Amino acid sequence: MAENRAPRDLVSREKNTRAVYVPPTNLPDPTPEPGYAYRWIATHVLGQADPNNVSRKMREGWVPVKAADHPELMMLGNAANGNVEIGGLMLCKMSKEMAMARDEYYQKQAQTQMDSVDNHFMRNNDPRMPLFSERKSTISRGAGFGSGSK
Repeated sequence: MAENRAPRDLVSREKNTRAVYVPPTNLPDPTPEPGYAYRWIATHVLGQADPNNVSRKMREGWVPVKAADHPELMMLGNAANGNVEIGGLMLCKMSKEMAMARDEYYQKQAQTQMDSVDNHFMRNNDPRMPLFSERKSTISRGAGFGSGSK
């Protein structure tokens, strides 16, 4: 019986690719239009309408996306106003220039706040026991237990 078998290195199986499951996203991505940034804005929180949030975002420059402009999202459009809404979130768009200017504004505001905290912290500095305000962290792996070396 063993003499009827072919050696294993001469026999090969077909390579079958395994199907990989990727769960769907909760919010679909619209087909991007050049020059626009997209964002989902909350219209309802815990089942309650949140008109203050929507009004604030509209004043920032976000414009609701119409379902007719994105046929791939047409089935998700709100019948009342034609906007793309899913689960209390409305898809909006803004020009990329305006979005970048907005991001720069908030980055500058955050940096100003961090500088203020640093100045307040360093105000208590004493030459006998200096304070350090380093914002850099490092990760190192030792040669001991759990380092993966043998």
